[in-house]
Amino acid sequence: MALAVDWWSEPVRRRCGSWHRPAAETLPAGEAPFRNVMGEARWAALPEATRARFARHVGRGACVSYVGEVIECRLSRGGWLLAQLGRLIGAPLPLGEDVGVAASVSVTGDVEGCSQYWTRQYGRRHGFPQVIHSSKRFAGPTGLEEYLGLGVGIALTLDAADGTLLFLGDHYFLRLGGLRLRVPDWLAPGRLVVGHVELGEDRFAFTLDLVHPWFGELIHQIAVFADCDAGAVA
Repeated sequence: MALAVDWWSEPVRRRCGSWHRPAAETLPAGEAPFRNVMGEARWAALPEATRARFARHVGRGACVSYVGEVIECRLSRGGWLLAQLGRLIGAPLPLGEDVGVAASVSVTGDVEGCSQYWTRQYGRRHGFPQVIHSSKRFAGPTGLEEYLGLGVGIALTLDAADGTLLFLGDHYFLRLGGLRLRVPDWLAPGRLVVGHVELGEDRFAFTLDLVHPWFGELIHQIAVFADCDAGAVA
């Protein structure tokens, strides 16, 4: 049956048929932003697959995707409350403890390579999946910042421990126009540690831990992902 629209012309059909998904380029070691933030010694301590994954330049039109599953999640009462309050800035923390649910991550970037845009989707037992948006920008006093929403962000440092890439929260901040205000430590929600653990066979684990100095563990999550662009990581 013919489409009842006039925009699906033969030229449009040819353009659609010739489209191919742009691949993310692998940058030389000296040009990889994550390597420059970490320093050569820590970068060299990472597994080769991890280095290849984070040496990609996700430019215009390119998208790097990962698919997986949440296998572990814990929220204390304080962590659950913090996650619900986080809805005000886009819900950057897991809202529930569902496990065995689908997870996916998509990464796009700007042309200059100064920012990466991360979209994470976590399934839930009931209702729509939770979708989390954030932007990683290679800027600020630590060289790497993650923007969560409504001007709220966290400055990150990078480290390597036992072959694991660690994103360590250094401090939280609020950006209002051109003004950047550091959040006092006593007002911060806790120490954030995100891990990227290589599992082999183009798989890795994403770990998230938020620990408060007074209230202990607030949030703990582990999700396992497979690299949809395995050929770029080999």
